[in-house]
Amino acid sequence: MNAPRVMRYQSADDLAEGVAHRLAHNIVLLQAERPRVDLCLTGGRIANQIYASLSNASECGRVDPEKLHVWWGDDRFVPAGDPDRNSLQSLLQLQKAFHLDPANTHVMPAADGRADPDEAAYSYAEEVGDTAFDICLLGMGPDGHVASLFPGHPAFVPDTSQIAVGVTDAPKPPPERISLTLPVINRSRNVWFLVSGAEKADAVAQVFAGDESLPATLVHGTEETCWMTDPEAAAGLPRYNCAL
Repeated sequence: MNAPRVMRYQSADDLAEGVAHRLAHNIVLLQAERPRVDLCLTGGRIANQIYASLSNASECGRVDPEKLHVWWGDDRFVPAGDPDRNSLQSLLQLQKAFHLDPANTHVMPAADGRADPDEAAYSYAEEVGDTAFDICLLGMGPDGHVASLFPGHPAFVPDTSQIAVGVTDAPKPPPERISLTLPVINRSRNVWFLVSGAEKADAVAQVFAGDESLPATLVHGTEETCWMTDPEAAAGLPRYNCAL
């Protein structure tokens, strides 16, 4: 397993702009190499800021929507039109940057289409199958959670054989969610952590200290794991670990 790479941007705004350009550039490069590219998205403030910044990335004009499949690492189990949906927030921004083929856009089931989070997770697991994401974007909470895998929560099982799980009684609202599991995240070729804000600094330091009680510590890509941070989130890391 390769050591994680840390990239510290000068501010959250710089992070959003820089990662947006890097993401568009990498999608174009990957599409030149293979018949399809699988991108797994995350929700959250900094992720949505990155998606909004994609419209400023000139490389987006070269993205081939027929060769791009878009997935989500987790979503809130609420009705399809609920503004809390990660996928709804993401799509509103992404569609300003480039066209997405509906046939290649794999949204997690909503609460008005499935009986409960477990049924929704089972349905999404069948759709994911053995897909390995070329790039998996992840946020991280102040508690070290990733996707909707929370420390100490029954849904967080590091060695599970499941592809996706339903989450109930989540420690942050809304309480019902759907999440990909750790093994599925870890078969991604490239994992990009998108972490901004001083409230994340303690968890970032714990991850790099090897605290395996935090789900984020156990996440890695098969080719690269990259932490993209602002100075506040990386404040607890040695300076030599942080370079752009």
